[in-house]
Amino acid sequence: MTKPSLHTCSSNISFVLLSAAMISLVFFVIYPNEFRLQSMVTSRPSSLTNFMETVSLKPDFRLLVGILTLPDSYERRHLVRHAYALQSNVSDARIDVRFVFCNLTKEEQRVLVAMEIMLYDDIIILNCTENMDNGKTYTYFSSLPKILEGINGIERPYDYVMKTDDDTYFRLQNLAESLRRLPREDMYYGFLTPCHDRRAPNSYMSGMGYVLSWDLVEWIATSEMPRDHQVGPEDLVTGSWLRAGGRGKNRFDMKLAMYDYMEEPRLCSRHEFVPDTIAVHKLKNNLRWATTLKYFNATEGLKPSKLYHL
Repeated sequence: MTKPSLHTCSSNISFVLLSAAMISLVFFVIYPNEFRLQSMVTSRPSSLTNFMETVSLKPDFRLLVGILTLPDSYERRHLVRHAYALQSNVSDARIDVRFVFCNLTKEEQRVLVAMEIMLYDDIIILNCTENMDNGKTYTYFSSLPKILEGINGIERPYDYVMKTDDDTYFRLQNLAESLRRLPREDMYYGFLTPCHDRRAPNSYMSGMGYVLSWDLVEWIATSEMPRDHQVGPEDLVTGSWLRAGGRGKNRFDMKLAMYDYMEEPRLCSRHEFVPDTIAVHKLKNNLRWATTLKYFNATEGLKPSKLYHL
């Protein structure tokens, strides 16, 4: 059999390349937009990279808001969850709102709470027996370093941790602005009690909602002193831990912007709504919640529709 010559092979290759070039030329003339599409597709990774860089920018700070509540308080969680969901766009801060309670004790709780977790993933269940002033707050703070260890691959999951209740409404943007320039260490923030005497030796931040820097949370988790003194009004007890341990020296009293819902008699802890409000406390029923949310225009984004009239 005669082997093909080098000249024959070169001719065949030249023919194939020429044919490919002619096809490409015809394709470009007839379907020019296809080349534009190809350009868009190949540039997509660069756009995606820029997008990922945008969404992964580190926030100014991270805050965990722990709302201490009861497993059976389904309706209240539903209301509070919506009140905070409507404030989700807080600039340059990450604020995670979580509902916190002790071990479940009823069969219906195990089903209904499980459904909430599946839908919202915003519940923390502590290993304790449900209580108010018998160590629940200590269990909350002391459990967090272990619960959150290694989350997101960062050493410190949050800069600040809040303890609050399900009868307090925080305006998250105002809260974020008030925290943004504060120290990240040894920080104790809230409504100072007693409110008529800021220099009282046994003062503490009201249980309506107070914030600790993460280092104080770690100290509570490892110190024997808080562990041995858990019983009593939880906000007063927390203040006594910090005082006895020489901690929380960076104190910030937000008295005028944090207050109780107005009712008679007027006290230094309660007054009418003000525009720069950070928190309103003692929202014990739906009417108080609705009145508060209406004042702060919580439903201003509602779009008109033929499906409803309000």
